[in-house]
Amino acid sequence: MSGNTTDVIVIGGGTGGYSTALRAAHLGLGVTLVERDLVGGTCLHRGCVPSKAMLHAAELVDGVAEARERWGVKATLDSVDWSALVATRDDIVSRNHKGVEGQLSAAGVTVVRGTATLAGPRTVQVDVPGAGGGRWTARRGLVLATGSRPRTLPGLEPTGEHIVTSDDALFAPGLPSSVLVLGGGAIGVEYASFHRSMGAEVTLVEAAERLLPLEDEDVSRHLTRALKKRGITVLTGARLTDARRTGTHRTSAGQSGTGIRTGTGQSGAGVRTGTEQSGAGIEARVQPARGGETVIAAERLLVAVGRVPVTDGLNLAAAGLATDERGFVPPADWATLETAVPGVFVVGDLLPPPSLGLAHASFAEGLVVAETLAGLRPRPVDYAAVPRVTYSSPQTASVGLGEAAARDAGFEVVSNVLPLTATAKGMVHGQGGMVKVVAEPGPDGRVLGVHLVGPHVSEMISESQLAVAWDASPADIAQHIHAHPTLSEAVGETFLTLAGRGLHQHA
Repeated sequence: MSGNTTDVIVIGGGTGGYSTALRAAHLGLGVTLVERDLVGGTCLHRGCVPSKAMLHAAELVDGVAEARERWGVKATLDSVDWSALVATRDDIVSRNHKGVEGQLSAAGVTVVRGTATLAGPRTVQVDVPGAGGGRWTARRGLVLATGSRPRTLPGLEPTGEHIVTSDDALFAPGLPSSVLVLGGGAIGVEYASFHRSMGAEVTLVEAAERLLPLEDEDVSRHLTRALKKRGITVLTGARLTDARRTGTHRTSAGQSGTGIRTGTGQSGAGVRTGTEQSGAGIEARVQPARGGETVIAAERLLVAVGRVPVTDGLNLAAAGLATDERGFVPPADWATLETAVPGVFVVGDLLPPPSLGLAHASFAEGLVVAETLAGLRPRPVDYAAVPRVTYSSPQTASVGLGEAAARDAGFEVVSNVLPLTATAKGMVHGQGGMVKVVAEPGPDGRVLGVHLVGPHVSEMISESQLAVAWDASPADIAQHIHAHPTLSEAVGETFLTLAGRGLHQHA
């Protein structure tokens, strides 16, 4: 492997890395992709794809209850065959993985399975297990796409069974009867929703004053109300002060800003694995915003407090690079995502905000970098027009600015909220939810943001994405006819009202 030279070297085969590699190869560049695990990265193997597969199964479980309780369809759910559910999930992941491998191969991308270390601005030392190592040099550019990993807390290191992160929550043994989810962002909300659908008692704890704290306040309010209606205990403005693994000896968690300790306690109920019972679990103490203390016992603790960039062992200094204070690798030029070192680019979770750490944003970043390396002049990623989706039940989907964020940015703002239950199809689904549009005043004011809560709203956000990206006005959208009865007609009705043409709703 010594002395290899190619046009482009990509380190990391997740969504940002493999999209860069595919597009660059399609444009005629020689590409080497170095990945130490499996191409597809976290999203395909531990995150987006397997979690959404499991959430679809949860939706089917919820459907049985709805059929019986709301529609008079006397259906019952005997049990969930965990092994069959897992097999279907893994088959979906496997087929997607083979598809990505096939696309890379067909495009002529050389995939090297190994660990990359920078040896210069465009030179990479690759350690290949069982085959020694080699050095690769890129003529045009080096792309860093090493992704992220779940943030952990001192004293709450994941065990893969009783204490888990989003990377291993779906791969822990069996279905627990109770779960404490620490973190009320998109990941925490999704996992809380899944486990509740599967029959677990769920407590969701968020340190901020509301769930999904980066979203519009009305999104948080509607979602919180829906989750509570489903029987999920939601504690916001709450701090975890102590957590103990029951059935183990007490250990010190050390000094940290979290104040978290681990230790022993009385034996918990145990995790259900289908055939076995374990005596261990978690006992946590939570301090709510209004004072007092709540003691929560659960079979499993899911720590979902964010993700951190992965640069360990990459030796950024050899290429003249360094991370910022949060561990990100910032670009010098957001239009091309090139760093301060010419010819070195960064995509995906290594990027700081305004990048969103979302797979679909990484795809777009990969296209920009590949086309730049090929000598084209692509449009920069418009992060304001990247949709944000939470696949809970109900779902949330947003694009652009929330109302408070728009005012903070100096815009004069009007907003309109329409409950989904104001439409016939919303009544059919019966899950509540809403459409909220934030815009500048007047029928011809710009649409600044659109925010949805309800069933299947992840499939409804694209229209609004175009409205925000193209600086459309309520009048622009209002002239287009939405099918009736659909959930999406609630979007059309919301814009009609802001355009001064409200039919069922009046401003």
